[in-house]
Amino acid sequence: MKKVLYFAALLLSTALTSCEKEEIGGTAVESMAGKWYVTIDAVDEAGTPIDGGEDYFGLEGPVFLLTYNTTANSSTEMWVDDLGQFNVGAMYNANYPSYCIKAKVSVDQSDLTFKSNEAPNYGDGWGDYEAMPVTIDGKILKGAGHQKNGSVADSIVFFVSYKDDPWYPDDGYAKYKVSGIRYSGLEEND
Repeated sequence: MKKVLYFAALLLSTALTSCEKEEIGGTAVESMAGKWYVTIDAVDEAGTPIDGGEDYFGLEGPVFLLTYNTTANSSTEMWVDDLGQFNVGAMYNANYPSYCIKAKVSVDQSDLTFKSNEAPNYGDGWGDYEAMPVTIDGKILKGAGHQKNGSVADSIVFFVSYKDDPWYPDDGYAKYKVSGIRYSGLEEND
């Protein structure tokens, strides 16, 4: 009988231990990480779209953008990555550079801002062009956006300029404005 009670007690303690839920932590930049629907507009120094600057390169609507932690999982830096969708060279011809963005930016989580100054850009190059270093200045605004279904969403906005951009200032813009809302994952908002 002692063996049965001992076995029952052991089985019960094992069952109770295995039922404990292990908490899985987030990344160091969890408050700023996400998937975003964004539009990209050519703007002047004040951030106003130039004539014809809205959807300047004809991307025809929002594109996806990701913000995510670095491999070091630092709380002071993250990646900004357009997944190669702003590749102007691929859209037109090899005479255009790639404007793809994949760069590490410094973050300040206390005010949800991020920036870089001529950061190396690991976005895809095109033709004879390497991805141009980028300067980024942006912010995430909690609850400042709205999904198509009317629900509140976080918003992202940043300005990006490229070192040695071959089309500036001849085309009349100073930088690009990237803005949009956090992806909801709901089909009704696509």
